[in-house]
Amino acid sequence: MTSLPLGKRLLVGFTLFAMFFGAGNLIFPPWLGAQAGVDALPALAGFLVTAVGFPILGVMAVAESGGLKSLAGRVHPAFAFVFMLLIYLSIGPCLAIPRTASTSFEMVVRPILENFGLLEAQMGGWSLLGTSQFAYSVVFFLLAFAVALNPEKLTQRLGRFLCPALITLIAILWIGVMATPIGEPGAAKAGYAANAFFTGFIDGYQTMDTLAALNFGLIIAMNIRAFGIKTESAVVKETIFAGIVAAVIFFCVYGALSQVGMEAGSLSSSFENGAQILTAAAGTLFGPLGTVLLGFVFFIACFNTCVGLIACCSDYFSSLMPKLGYRGWAALFAFVSMIVSNAGLTLILKFSIPVLVAIYPIAIVLIVLALITLVWRRLPQHRWVYPMTILFTGVVAITQGLEAFGLTVPMLSNVCRDLPWAAEGLQWVSPAIGGFFVGLFSSWKIPHCCDPS
Repeated sequence: MTSLPLGKRLLVGFTLFAMFFGAGNLIFPPWLGAQAGVDALPALAGFLVTAVGFPILGVMAVAESGGLKSLAGRVHPAFAFVFMLLIYLSIGPCLAIPRTASTSFEMVVRPILENFGLLEAQMGGWSLLGTSQFAYSVVFFLLAFAVALNPEKLTQRLGRFLCPALITLIAILWIGVMATPIGEPGAAKAGYAANAFFTGFIDGYQTMDTLAALNFGLIIAMNIRAFGIKTESAVVKETIFAGIVAAVIFFCVYGALSQVGMEAGSLSSSFENGAQILTAAAGTLFGPLGTVLLGFVFFIACFNTCVGLIACCSDYFSSLMPKLGYRGWAALFAFVSMIVSNAGLTLILKFSIPVLVAIYPIAIVLIVLALITLVWRRLPQHRWVYPMTILFTGVVAITQGLEAFGLTVPMLSNVCRDLPWAAEGLQWVSPAIGGFFVGLFSSWKIPHCCDPS
């Protein structure tokens, strides 16, 4: 078979969407809609560029490059190892996987306990809230582990059942808002008042999907091969099609959620995040049933992402250290994530966020270089372009990461603050462009015996 029929193509696209769409993807668009108010449309346009554009292009870039290891290896083998390790730990047991359980617990179980006045209750000397969270996390990760055991079958499990259910539930919420308006969009607030598009562009980083995109391509390719597609060129073509399908779904879902936020934002002036906005909207429209509806939405979204992350992280580490095997790594990640989701998540976040600040710009630049390579096939032959571009970007990004951790780098911190777009957090852009041209010049002038690798 050289290509998939339309039905299976859509199924693979649904699977990719389901793997991406987690708690953060639910929370940020309503918050954007509430904060941007009447300027939500340009804000959403900026958000879509970084929350959808870069991740989907990342999947395509990795597929075309033959995998993240091959792509990152164009910089240097040592860089590829360290960069991939940091990404997998960040989107794996150190942050993203535990967050799926803790977030869904807050939206599924905690409201039930709160409605019955049981948040402070004790059971056998133990906090009922803490005991419930532990029991929930055990069941949550046991289910996720069971589904992730066969990553090549994720299309059947996520794409065929859970993704359509998720989209249906979000559609019900959106239709409720459209049929029964619950408020009027207010004036734009904070950064959205000054520049709605650019603020939305920056806020799109918060989904962290660009990091996940560098890894999900392998799992999607595995599912495509399970349908009988064997040649690499055909796998790449089907991966690109899946990315397009996922992007279309994202556009629709983000548009619907931002519409909910635009109207629900006027219900209260004390909202602190998108989850509170969705809770208020669901409660206003559907009463107690709305809480149940929203709980299902969060559970399915978090569960889908958890399964996808366990699968891609286990696949990577089993190739790195095969003695434990895929199932062993999956069990280990599920167990560690279960522990972290119950205790120490705040501390993990404290250490993980600076890492994300440091590696996110590098991931974006790597994707851009891969996309340039698609047009300019000879770019990798200019052997200093990838190393120099990443070096210049990395110096600034790592400095930003250290500052996020509360550390100041002598001289570098001051220089970074004076770079173009520093106020917007994009001070790495001009060094990246400069590094690209320095790399081109170096490739012409430095002899082959001095190759960076």
